[in-house]
Amino acid sequence: MRARRMIAVWALGASAAAFAQSDPLAPLSDVPRPATISIVQATPYRPSLAPSTSLTGFAAYKQTLIGRARLAGVRDATIQAVIPFLSLSSRVITLDRGQPGGVNNPNSVPPFAPYRRAHVTSSLIGRGQARYAAYAGQLAAIERRFGVEPQVLIAIYGHETSYGTVTGSFDLLTALATLAYEGRRRELFESEFIAALKLLDRGTPRYRLKGSWAGATGYPQFMPSAVLRLATDGDGDGSANIWGNEADGLASIAAYLRDAGWKPNVHWGIPVQVPATLNRTAIVSRLVAPRCAPVYKRHSQWKTMREWRALGVQPLGRTLAENEMATLIEPDGPYATAYLLTINYRAILDYNCSNFYALSVGLLADAIARR
Repeated sequence: MRARRMIAVWALGASAAAFAQSDPLAPLSDVPRPATISIVQATPYRPSLAPSTSLTGFAAYKQTLIGRARLAGVRDATIQAVIPFLSLSSRVITLDRGQPGGVNNPNSVPPFAPYRRAHVTSSLIGRGQARYAAYAGQLAAIERRFGVEPQVLIAIYGHETSYGTVTGSFDLLTALATLAYEGRRRELFESEFIAALKLLDRGTPRYRLKGSWAGATGYPQFMPSAVLRLATDGDGDGSANIWGNEADGLASIAAYLRDAGWKPNVHWGIPVQVPATLNRTAIVSRLVAPRCAPVYKRHSQWKTMREWRALGVQPLGRTLAENEMATLIEPDGPYATAYLLTINYRAILDYNCSNFYALSVGLLADAIARR
């Protein structure tokens, strides 16, 4: 869901935390909400677009959206066809406030194992393997073009939408306008609302702009701004239909990951065995990430594979090149599961800033490729 950046040079020293931010749009506790939310239904007639001092609540806020859309160059016909008829969604507000960090939902870090069992299932593996085989030729072309491991593309597709079966039924314009009005992250959601209007300007039918309550849409579950930037034609038919063409959806995910800093010919990470003698205090990263700091706080300092071996950390199965940089995570604490993560894990985190999400994508990808 997901427009975010910054995993380049600073990433080699960042630190991280976990599932408490599984939703990259998790509420910010220090941003005030309106004291009350007034659900105002749209009038059945086309109202005037001229500002009115008599309007209040969401009706008044729609005038703000109109002004911002005009400043952004959205066609007036699009504005008139959409904004006057918007109404608030109480369901979106309820879902938003139920997110980790929201009202009556304190942050917590649950164990990874149950999350893994729920998101790396035999069904997701089997269906992923079937698509991996069915799209072998197109996936090979996408890998040549973007340098991203094809099994990771399939895994993200499976994780995000269960391979296109659950893409969301919320009207994007309504959901984004509601989230912007609620005020938790107004600048983000207003910008995404304008981006959705620009998709309409570009010819995307309104019926396609359906998705999650948080505004993500299509097979890749992109936010509208990401659709504008990164939607990609994956089968050479001249269009980038991320809502109905799986090859386009997979190519668009690859474009996103490359844009997020994916390094070709490097695996996302590997499971490892950590010796009881490892001095964890000595490898704690002291740097603070510019975003998703709790997520990165759970990562160790960066070391080469050679240095990790010298510390007694041993791969369980495949390995990394001796000079490849990696950071250690133990998602369930010491003496449980452990992984060495490369820069490409950070690209997956850019898609959704949650360690549990990124780990489960990587592990699902490995299982899919193990045909």
